Amino acid sequence: MDAIELLLTRQSDPRLIAPGPNDDQLSIIKQAALRVPDHGCIAPWQFIVVEGEGRERLGEIYHQSAIAEQQDEKVINRAKELPLRAPMIIIAIAKYQAHPKVPRVEQVQSAGCAVLAMQQAAFAQGLGGVWRTGYFAQSDAVKGALSLTREDEIVGYLYLGTPAVDCKKSVRHSPEHFFTNL
Repeated sequence: MDAIELLLTRQSDPRLIAPGPNDDQLSIIKQAALRVPDHGCIAPWQFIVVEGEGRERLGEIYHQSAIAEQQDEKVINRAKELPLRAPMIIIAIAKYQAHPKVPRVEQVQSAGCAVLAMQQAAFAQGLGGVWRTGYFAQSDAVKGALSLTREDEIVGYLYLGTPAVDCKKSVRHSPEHFFTNL
């Protein structure tokens, strides 16, 4: 797949099954994450790869966090199942570092770019992925369980695997609705 085809056909695949990335594919995915824009070369990221039994451990972290933060029953009951939606999850974290020239927003954006780069690397290798956030990306209890600081931000959970269905998505937007000239 060439770069233009990748950019114009990449899509999110929310229904993912095994197999997930193999070691060689994961190596490429990791390398792609580290090639994103990084003002100041401060590498403001951390990534946690979750697979196998780690998915159950993450589900337990979600479950305990939902209870501790008194979420509604629907969130609590569903928490353990969420990480089982794909064979692999990569948790992407912006590790904020005070810097005179690199504001927090740029560091978070860099971590977000890493998520997109990893998803594109997976897609280019025939895998599927979906970037999820939601309540558990904002949970202080989840951050604590993952040994993150208050300043750290979970920018997303990248679910990776093989698309369960081959469903090519149509183009949703037209450029003339979003681009203007000055």
